[in-house]
Amino acid sequence: MTVFEQIKQEIMADPRNLAYTEREIPPLFKATQEARLIIVGQAPGRKAEETRMFWNDASGDRLREWLGISREVFYHSPFLAHLPMDFYYPGKGKSGDKPPRRGFAEKWHPRLLAAMPDVETILLVGSYAQKYYLGSRKKTTLTETVMGFREYLPTHLPLVHPSPLNHGWLKRNPWFEQEVIPVLRSLTASLLGQEG
Repeated sequence: MTVFEQIKQEIMADPRNLAYTEREIPPLFKATQEARLIIVGQAPGRKAEETRMFWNDASGDRLREWLGISREVFYHSPFLAHLPMDFYYPGKGKSGDKPPRRGFAEKWHPRLLAAMPDVETILLVGSYAQKYYLGSRKKTTLTETVMGFREYLPTHLPLVHPSPLNHGWLKRNPWFEQEVIPVLRSLTASLLGQEG
């Protein structure tokens, strides 16, 4: 059994996750020893849970477009890992999905990261990932944090969430697609061996 399979079994046996395990819902994440780039998002959505595939929705389509990679590379490249802040769909809230559960990333991310020694960059998609990974280095607002993306490179790259709900934000902040996306695509191509 690999270290990742062992951790997966522990996650499934954790009392906090038993309600999911009993319904045969696995934790949705992907970790490999060869990973060089990690995407840290919020938590799987309802469709992701139903299909057992993270980022399997309109947000994922936009994210793959930003990265400049195909679904095949996104899901199967050994150099790309996916560690949401919670590996399970947290349910519906008043306005959109509920936030990731507190303490989940704190418990499982360090162990998974320790088993991925070649990681060079972690993409921080949305405010939850940025708050956890950047801590006091995070700026007052998500917009300011993403705008200051060069300060966090090469270890971290903060991104706005690619949700269709953020269409208005993208229209108001054209600099994101003009300045951040080219850097993101170049970095992704380099780390995933997709150049040329």
